[in-house]
Amino acid sequence: MNMKGGVHIWLIRHGETEWSKSGQHTGTTDIPLTDEGRRQATALAPVLASQPFDLVLTSPRSRAIETCRLAGLGARAKVEPELHEWNYGIYEGRTTPEIREDVPDWSVWTSPIPEGENMADVGARAQALIDRLLATNATHIALFSHAHFSRVFGAQWATGSPALGAHLAMDTAAMSVLGYERDVRAIIKWNLLP
Repeated sequence: MNMKGGVHIWLIRHGETEWSKSGQHTGTTDIPLTDEGRRQATALAPVLASQPFDLVLTSPRSRAIETCRLAGLGARAKVEPELHEWNYGIYEGRTTPEIREDVPDWSVWTSPIPEGENMADVGARAQALIDRLLATNATHIALFSHAHFSRVFGAQWATGSPALGAHLAMDTAAMSVLGYERDVRAIIKWNLLP
C-alpha cells in the first residue's frame, strides 16, 4: 500500500470532440477527437513526459485512449472501465438547454437521469476507484478520463462527497493534480492547460 503523503493523481481530460464543442452530453457514445482535440492531446506530451508515472490508466472510450496515446503515455496505459464518463441515460447527445425545454431547472448534479447514473452513483464509482488506487504501490498515477467523471473524482478525493464537482470546471485536454496537504487529501492544481 502506498504512503498517502507521496501520492499524486493526475486527472487528464480527453481533447476536444464535436460533442464537447457543442455542449452535448457525451457518456456512452464513442466520439473521436477533432483535429483540435488531437492538437490539444499532443500538447500535453511535454508536460506529462516530465512526470514519473508508475501507473497510467485510461477510460475505454476512444477519445480518452487517443488523448493518452498522443500525450505519449499510450504504450504504458491500461484500460480501466470505471474511468468512463457519467452515463447520461435518455439525455445522451442532448445539451443542457435542450433538456431544460422538457425539464426546467434540470441539472446533471441534482436531477434524476432516467436510464442513467445520478451523482451518487458516479460518486460511488469514483470512491471505489480511489480505494483501489490507494491499495496499490503506485504513487504517481495518470488517469485519462472525461469532464464530469473527473470533476466527481476530484470532489470525492478532496471531500468524500461528489457535490463539490458541480463547482469544478474542466476544459478539454486539461490536467488536474490531486494529492495531500499536510496529510489531508487536497486538490493541488485544477484545470491546467499545457
